[in-house]
Amino acid sequence: MTTLIRGGRVIDPANRVDAVLDLMIEDGKVVRLGEHLQGGTQVIDAAGKIVSPGFIDIHMHEDPVDAQGVPVPCIFETMLRMGVTTVLGGNCGHNVCDPVAYLDQVDRHGAPVNVALLAGHEYFRVAAGATDKYAPATEVQKRAMEEGIRAALAGGCLGVSFGLRYVPGVDEDEFRRAARCCQPGKRLMAAHVRDDADAVLDAVEEVARMGAELEIPVQISHVGSMGGFGQMESLLKRTDAWRMNGLDIAMDCYPYLAFSTRIGETTYDDGWLERYHCDYGVLEFCEGPYKGQRATAQSFAEMRRDFPDCITVCHVMRREDVQRAFLHPGTMVASDGLLDGGQGHPRAAGTFPRFLANFAHKGLMDWSTAIARMTALPAERLKLPCKGRLNVGADADVTIFDPAKIRDRATFDAPALPPEGIEAVLVGGTVAVRGGEIIQGHCGRAVRAK
Repeated sequence: MTTLIRGGRVIDPANRVDAVLDLMIEDGKVVRLGEHLQGGTQVIDAAGKIVSPGFIDIHMHEDPVDAQGVPVPCIFETMLRMGVTTVLGGNCGHNVCDPVAYLDQVDRHGAPVNVALLAGHEYFRVAAGATDKYAPATEVQKRAMEEGIRAALAGGCLGVSFGLRYVPGVDEDEFRRAARCCQPGKRLMAAHVRDDADAVLDAVEEVARMGAELEIPVQISHVGSMGGFGQMESLLKRTDAWRMNGLDIAMDCYPYLAFSTRIGETTYDDGWLERYHCDYGVLEFCEGPYKGQRATAQSFAEMRRDFPDCITVCHVMRREDVQRAFLHPGTMVASDGLLDGGQGHPRAAGTFPRFLANFAHKGLMDWSTAIARMTALPAERLKLPCKGRLNVGADADVTIFDPAKIRDRATFDAPALPPEGIEAVLVGGTVAVRGGEIIQGHCGRAVRAK
């Protein structure tokens, strides 16, 4: 089947195009662009709309699997409804299961979006028997970790992710040996750095030094929640200095002033109130008996003891720091989305429309620059030459949206609400979303390193 997208404003930053053009798709690929194209067994009228490459979420957390190991769609669906066509999971050191087996299941059963994964260091650490996150790994465990990570990279994972904040027991030798697995092919090392707030600069230095030593690309994850407490200007200058001295380093961020993690994570170890200069009331429960409520000392202690996997939201970041991060040319848009049965932070359903509404629609940056942050830049970062662009031969992953109406609707009370303004989303040339509704939910395939 051929699909003709007619009369839309095609914005393709990878090719430096911003023009009203028709776009023809056949067999999952873009086959022609031009004016007044004819034909197509299916015609989509995009007049007055922006036709963009499908958005790429470079940092999110993949859906869980059922007893047979098949992914159970939830966040993948919220991604699709907000115009995302390709996601990178396995972030912050976490995988929900063996990542190669996960990719195999996506290829076998399809998914709402195209799925790429990183090999999560902590996942392979636990698999090697190093289950105490506060203790160093043994030599035998380190060797097992390396073996597991290398197998995951051979099976198609795009790189290795670290959640150094979540595993304080990781020493320099363990970090180096796991990161060294990225050297063949210069795979990406993505890191939730070891500390934030006033300690974030030293934490970024640790990761940057390792990247420079091993000569591998470095991605600093969700900088808004790492340096969004008054440190952003210094953090950005520090990364600029590393880049100018030869390190391939970049960042991602989400457009919210609250971070999210599970209450049992080390983020909430003793000292967190002092670190963020706050009281318990900044913390909101997303699940369980206190869902939707702000924490007290009593409920915090109870939930941390009895429900450590409860997703929380912590309202502590500064608006000016998050805005400063996005205005930096090296920052990409990423949701860091995580949902449990539809519960969690609204970033999982609202990040990309929210960014477009708050930055492009309001004139803080032009549409092409904004779209580049979620298409061309992450595609280049992930070495995906057929994604994040709409030239002939590119994968036909396309997002069509109304620039006058685009906005997020997801809230902290209703975190999975779809956005407004997304007219249609095509995954692999098939219309997967029309008028905000999913009509084809299995068009996505696994994306593997070549």
